[in-house]
Amino acid sequence: MSVQCDISTKRASGAPMSVFERWLTLWVGLCILVGIGLGQWIPTPFQFLGRLEIAQVNLPVGLLIWVMIIPMLMKVDFGALHQVRSHWKGIGVTLFVNWAVKPFSMALLAWIFIRGLFAPWLPAEQLDPYVAGLILLAAAPCTAMVFVWSRLTGGDPYFTLSQVALNDTIMVFAFAPIVGLLLGLSAIVVPWNTLLTSVVLYILIPVILAQIWRHRLLAQGQARFDATLDRLGHASILALLATLVLLFAFQGEAIIEQPLIILLLAVPILIQVFFNSTLAYWLNRAVGEQHSVACPSALIGASNFFELAVAAAISLFGFESGAALATVVGVLIEVPVMLLVVRLVNRTQGWYEQGRAVSGHV
Repeated sequence: MSVQCDISTKRASGAPMSVFERWLTLWVGLCILVGIGLGQWIPTPFQFLGRLEIAQVNLPVGLLIWVMIIPMLMKVDFGALHQVRSHWKGIGVTLFVNWAVKPFSMALLAWIFIRGLFAPWLPAEQLDPYVAGLILLAAAPCTAMVFVWSRLTGGDPYFTLSQVALNDTIMVFAFAPIVGLLLGLSAIVVPWNTLLTSVVLYILIPVILAQIWRHRLLAQGQARFDATLDRLGHASILALLATLVLLFAFQGEAIIEQPLIILLLAVPILIQVFFNSTLAYWLNRAVGEQHSVACPSALIGASNFFELAVAAAISLFGFESGAALATVVGVLIEVPVMLLVVRLVNRTQGWYEQGRAVSGHV
């Protein structure tokens, strides 16, 4: 591994949690209030923005999503893929939970809660979009924030980087088929061309642009790369907040009429987070992986690439859809829930290491 890659890996995994990341729930809450207020008081400008579409893609939101996603994808070093051999068991657990368990378990939870237990308290015309939004959220494993969660648990930086790079590579090819399959099983009709367009617009093109930009900046030195990422980070934050304000400007009336919607949508998300993180953590212990590998392996499956989920939900179902709202609920609870998972894996390290010792893994 080159010195440049080594430095980049450590910086990506060891960067402190920013003020925005630490208080993400607060910012999202403020965006809810601002968006609902603006949508009720001055609806005309938001209706105009909602009509700016080409091929079912909203242009203002498409631009904002790119500003959000590209800086995050620039942190990913796809050259780290060769490191998967070092901890192949942990990588195996990550892939199993992220792609064979997580989307399907979320679909099951959505069917149980949204179409079943909570259906009497939710608008009937939005049940299918809510289910779709939860599926979209679960089909996109975390990219950027997992570096933060890994650092807070003392996670192996090289493993963290390699699993993110591998997950993002798989996501380019697997996101659309998995989403299409689960939506089909849910009897939710989505045009395949729209789904594939979303993948190209919000995964493939941003990945290519981010990697080209990354390599050009690194060629000019690590300091230039870090300085650019710092500046882009502020733009990414503003883009996320602007997108949330737009979403809630359109969702305001539904939320005012039924304020329990957000709480009800949060229930399957919370269950899914704890189920997948526990499963990955336990499986890593069972196969004898180190605690520094088990933590990021468990955390990437619990967290979500919510920027992609929001973008895909808007493209497929529109601003005013329940799908868009469901993905935003994932953003709302992301930080407090993940910090709780971080605390749990840190406090159970003794139990984890004891289990490895009993199994003969040292």
